[in-house]
Formats: sequence, C-alpha cells, structure tokens
Amino acid sequence: MGVPPREPVRAWGKVPPELSARVPAEQRGPGLDRDAVRLLVSRGTEVGHHRFPELPRLLRAGDLLVVNTSPTRAAAVDGRIGHARVVVHFSTRGDDGRWAVELRDPDGRGTTRARTGTRAGTEVELPGAGRLVLVEPLSPRGERLWWARTDGDVLAVLRARGRPIRYSYTERDQPLSAYQTVFALPSPDGAGSAEMPSAGRPFTAGLVAELVSRGVQFAPVRLHTGVASAEAHEPPYPERFSVPESSARLVNAVRAGGGRVIAVGTTAVRAVESATGPEGVVRGAEGWTDLVVTPERGVRVVDGLLTGLHEPEASHLLMLEAVAGRAAVDRAYEEALRGLYLWHEFGDVHLILPEEAPHTERCDGNSR
Repeated sequence: MGVPPREPVRAWGKVPPELSARVPAEQRGPGLDRDAVRLLVSRGTEVGHHRFPELPRLLRAGDLLVVNTSPTRAAAVDGRIGHARVVVHFSTRGDDGRWAVELRDPDGRGTTRARTGTRAGTEVELPGAGRLVLVEPLSPRGERLWWARTDGDVLAVLRARGRPIRYSYTERDQPLSAYQTVFALPSPDGAGSAEMPSAGRPFTAGLVAELVSRGVQFAPVRLHTGVASAEAHEPPYPERFSVPESSARLVNAVRAGGGRVIAVGTTAVRAVESATGPEGVVRGAEGWTDLVVTPERGVRVVDGLLTGLHEPEASHLLMLEAVAGRAAVDRAYEEALRGLYLWHEFGDVHLILPEEAPHTERCDGNSR
C-alpha cells in the first residue's frame, strides 16, 4: 500500500536534541523504575499531563490492551570490509534464509552513522563467524537495507557477539535486558525484533497486576520489528507477525461488548489490523504483513493507542493520524514540546484515547 506524500516537517517543527532520552528512566535517579516516565494523554484536541503509574486510573474495566510479545535481539555486530570497520545491523530473516541487513560506519563515539556507497557483491567479514555478501536492495525505495547471504549461523553470531542496536542520541551502551519489555517472550525459532517494541517498556509487573485487578484485559500479539534507521524515515518494510486465535476472539468480544481496544505501540496496531477483515472482524493470522496504516486506510478495530513520541518526519505519525486525526496529533505534539517531554525508546509516552461524550466524562470523572 502506497503512502501519500506529506510535508517533511509538521507544523510543530523540529525536536530539540536536548529532548532525546539519553538513558533509561530507571537510571535517572535512585529508587526509580521503568515506569518513571511522563504520560501525555489526548482525547481529541484535549490534552492532559500525567505520570505513567496513573495509567490504571485512566483506563477502565472492560478495556483491552493489545501488546507485542516479540523479544528484542542483540542485532548489532562488528565486521570488516577489507581493512575498514563496519557495523552490521541484522534486521529480518527471510523465508529463503537470507537476512535483511543495514551496514553502518562507526562514528568514533561508540555509535554509528549511515554508510553510503554500498553496492551488490560487497563482502563483510564477521570475525569468527564467516562471511556476509550483499545480494540486492530490500526495496526499490532505496539502498539502506539489503538482502544478504551468509555462510555462518547468524543467530549464533548474535548470541555470541551481538549487542543491542544503539543510536547516537543515547549516552552509552545498555545491556540487552534494558531493551526487553515485560511482555517479551522467547520465540521457539529464535526470532525477535531488531529494535525494541518500545511502547511497552514503561510497564512493570506490578503495574500489569494493578491493571488486571481493575478489569483491564490483555491480548498478546507478535510483530518482529525490523531496523528503522534514525536518519531515514521510510514507511515500514514487510515484517513477520502473528495474531493468535485466542487474541482475535478477545478483541472481537471486547468490541461487541462496547469496550475499547487500545494498542500498545505502532507494532501492535500493525499486527492486529493486519489480521482484521474489511468488515472489522479479527481472525487468527500469521505470516508477513506489508500493511501501512494511513489516514486514508484508517483503522478497523483499534480505538486508542499508547506510543512513544515520534520525530516530525516519521511515517508512524500517519498511523497516529489514522487513530486520532491530524489536528489532535498536532495539538498533542505542541504540548509535548512545550512540556519538555522526552523522545525516543527510553523517553516519555503518549496515550491516545477516543473522545468521549460529555455525560461519559461526568460518569468517569471520579475515577481519574
């Protein structure tokens, strides 16, 4: 599905570098946990400011959170092209055994920058792990990601030599555990996400227990995210997903009972909407999805969304517009900038809820 053109920068402008979250929330002070982030809440163009531990009071019994259980891989590996050092980001394994990869140059500060001039036939030596050969670009849209063949066991290489993908806005390397969400489950085939499904990161086991005690339900889905370079804002590439039949039935039952379906992350939206027919019924499904959720396509079952804050050029903003509308998204981001919220995977989060009728607001007022 094509993505319609949009102006490259939104009306609310660029995000200042100082608003990048440089370390996880739990490392910003003594006694803090993952949930020590701020929560921007928008209902239409009305915006409120909260802390993430307030989430149980902002939801209600009968709501359903759709969560991504994909674990995060240590997907960055050092290599060499001749005498030049490179870093390989392993994105996605294809059905034919090839891997989608991005080659990047070390920047001398412990992170990487985009590499130019990559071409088919380029050979990368992976120390102690064999050779990788670029075959063809993943997409005609550009030459950032490539299909590559390797004569080694990539999963073994990642286990032995991999580290989490890290971009220059972060302060230092973090253990892989910092990139796993409380919902992450091991995959039987070793599959996982190249980059963390980060909307679920602020959840703790205690917060999940409180949500359950208040009648909020959870529907697990799985979508293994590929590499999304910090410098490029392409629409998402095809990714593997799975929606269990039990989760599909739960979504349908909640909708039939008047509950709200709230996706935790854009990955959860992509997964559940990929399993939804034109009539709005979700069915168990798995495989590859190339769905791009735009305002023109719309959403069929998702009523709300919990997500991080995205750069003004990011294609994810089209999905937010599909859920809430352009005016609501612009208003929320103006408030996020004014309130000095933090961006990126260790940053603050944004809860988009449906607008409510005045009488509903009055009925629920005491619970907030």
